[in-house]
Amino acid sequence: MLMALAWLTLAATAEPYHITGRVLNETNTPVEGARILLKCGTVAAQTQSDPGGAFRLEVTATGPCQLRVEHDGYFPLVGPSLDPSGTGADLRLLLTPLRELVQETEVHATRTAVDLDTSSTQQTTTGTEMLNVPFPVTNNLKNAMRITPGVVQGNDGDLHINGGDSSQTLYTLNGFNVSDPLTGTFQTRLSLEAVQAVEVTSGALAAEYGKGSAGTMAIRTRSGDDRFRASATNFVPGIEYRKDLIIGNFTPRFNFSGPIRRGRAWFADSLDFQYDQNVVPELPDGHDRTHSLRASNYLSTQVNLTPSNILQAGFLATFFTAPRFGLTALDPLETTVDRRARQWFAHVKDQIYFSRGALVEVGYAANRTFGREIPQGREWFRITPFGKRGNWFRDARQEGGRDQIVANAFLPSFDWYGGHQWKIGIDLNSVRYSQDIDRTGVMQYRADGTLLRVVQFEGSGRLKRTNFEVAGYVQDQWKVKPGLMLNIGLRWDWDHIVRKSNLAPRIGFAWSPSGHENTKLSGSAGYVYDASNLLLLTRPNDQYLRTTYYGPSGEPVEIGTPSYFLPASGRLRSTGFFNYSAGVEHRFSNALFLKVSYLGKRGLQGLSFWNSPLDLGPGQDAAYRLENRKQDRYDSIELTVRKTFGPQYEILASYIRSSARSNAAADITVDQPYVVMSNSGPMAWDTPNRFLTWGYVPTLWKNWALAYLTEWRTGFPYSVIGEDGRVEGGVNSRRFPAYFQLNLHAEWKLRMWGNFWALRGGVNNVTGRKNPIVVNNIVGAQDFMHFYGGFGRSFTMRVRWLGRRQP
Repeated sequence: MLMALAWLTLAATAEPYHITGRVLNETNTPVEGARILLKCGTVAAQTQSDPGGAFRLEVTATGPCQLRVEHDGYFPLVGPSLDPSGTGADLRLLLTPLRELVQETEVHATRTAVDLDTSSTQQTTTGTEMLNVPFPVTNNLKNAMRITPGVVQGNDGDLHINGGDSSQTLYTLNGFNVSDPLTGTFQTRLSLEAVQAVEVTSGALAAEYGKGSAGTMAIRTRSGDDRFRASATNFVPGIEYRKDLIIGNFTPRFNFSGPIRRGRAWFADSLDFQYDQNVVPELPDGHDRTHSLRASNYLSTQVNLTPSNILQAGFLATFFTAPRFGLTALDPLETTVDRRARQWFAHVKDQIYFSRGALVEVGYAANRTFGREIPQGREWFRITPFGKRGNWFRDARQEGGRDQIVANAFLPSFDWYGGHQWKIGIDLNSVRYSQDIDRTGVMQYRADGTLLRVVQFEGSGRLKRTNFEVAGYVQDQWKVKPGLMLNIGLRWDWDHIVRKSNLAPRIGFAWSPSGHENTKLSGSAGYVYDASNLLLLTRPNDQYLRTTYYGPSGEPVEIGTPSYFLPASGRLRSTGFFNYSAGVEHRFSNALFLKVSYLGKRGLQGLSFWNSPLDLGPGQDAAYRLENRKQDRYDSIELTVRKTFGPQYEILASYIRSSARSNAAADITVDQPYVVMSNSGPMAWDTPNRFLTWGYVPTLWKNWALAYLTEWRTGFPYSVIGEDGRVEGGVNSRRFPAYFQLNLHAEWKLRMWGNFWALRGGVNNVTGRKNPIVVNNIVGAQDFMHFYGGFGRSFTMRVRWLGRRQP
């Protein structure tokens, strides 16, 4: 992990030294949470910068003293020499955001202290690390998050943080909620070069964070400075051999930043495209490939209206088009859909800084999403022993939106049995969703080819739903004494649909024993409530199923029995979790960090649809009622070792043993044509064992580096479907084969034609393991239990133009 360091040599006496100052970045924005350490011989003291970037340290010692400042995501900075007179020294430490180095320089970005500012489980991944680690499809932020311990990417591409559903994480972009307004998942497209760092936090979160029982994923983007900068990546298309020579994945990215007015206003812009060709080797020529196109652009600006008043704004626009989306070995062209999606997200925030760490900020964000799904025709969808046939049964148009207003205030710090920094705030959200969905029908056949059942959909698929959410919180960061910090908070949530106030108390501690400043013990406990999920709550207003069952000779056995999704019979309650964590971190003298942690989550009164026999009427097949009966359980033990060395190199290794289970493991929907009788089991992303290691390391040759990624984990679970359409043997009772991937790349950074370049080549999936993502799970099928999908060994290269000057 790379940090910013500032060195100060003091001529010490027996009098106490009072060191004060501020930590700022290149645009004079205060840097909150910087770790400041003062060491005078064997005497040491440390603190963190407040929201205004200010800090104060006092130490009594003789001999030379050394002051050091650290913050994740910043390059080191050598401060000016200082010969303080009297008892005080007021410093202004200017830190430079972490950027990629092209040539070796005398910088030592080695982390030297554990972070006493947090008591919950936290992992920080910088944008530079994402660019260095060779994960597959390296232009995708969602794919990049898989290099973070505790983050698993499912077969559907969604992110699952510490055993939670993808909708149970709060995703923020520069402090604003960027989650999909309908599903709550992360579908935002953002260039990796736009990312400064991503912080993933789990456990009993600080009170300012809600609506995410699995945790938060906070994205901070890069900003411009007083130098004009430009870079480009993968601007030359690649040629690949997949049955024949084709233009493979083409993923050009372009980045520009610089001053609008030097010393006052700046901008940063990131533009990226992605053209994909998907070839399915199991399908016949002419019916074996599809393509897709994505694009996004994020523009951010900052204007310093005054030195203590900063205005920030950003605008993100994305679009996606994929004809014949969903092609697999079991899903031929006729079953695919033409998919289109777009999103725009705008935000603005005004921050005013005062003395004694006081800060007031007010912001507004707007998020709009659109999705379109068009089948290839109106023929009914057929599930046969030989695969799927016909046209997809769903023709859909969906739109969502969120308007958010946030207001936060850090109150002036004060002393009372230690130092206190209070933070209060409110969060207002207006969420809306509309859909127009038309479904045809599904026909399912037995192993001998005879018709088993016919499912048709009735009612209207048009609906609209809105919700208004209100939240407030108060948080006290109490520094009881040097080396001991308590986080005590209370959050209140209310929304228009549930109409119930939820109080969520939280507490945490971080303790570094005296004389053991390189060790931190931490723990936290508290309640966290999830946001109301509009996709779940609107299900009773959507279409319903009517099923006709047929005997082996083709005669109808049960004619037109309906299955309904019913609203809750009583008052709803929000899905809540009780989260708790404990951990220990230690830094060894050689910049080696060790972390051992435990995380537990217990779901309380979760919302889900349950088969309710008491609600069955004459001739009805099933009645699913929305009830607060879901109980989730997650436990994990994590061991992570991290080694940083040199100006830009590091190695990480992590092992996590975990269990994610629920009594409602399968999400029962109108679009799921199977029947679930017993719904207890592991979650679809349950990963009992996962080992992850990656690194970016130097070689014997100057400006050459090796990058690698290795991941091994237990295969994801799946269910077996019987001939009658019912789940057999329990939900998610089988598993895919164990997953293993090894990627190995070499990179050369050089100066050529007056420009800086980074040239990379390597092999993904060195062992050639298939790692399937699809299985034929229908009993009686010709290739029952046969696995498909995945990618074999592939050779890849990357060209990055880093500009005319050292970044």
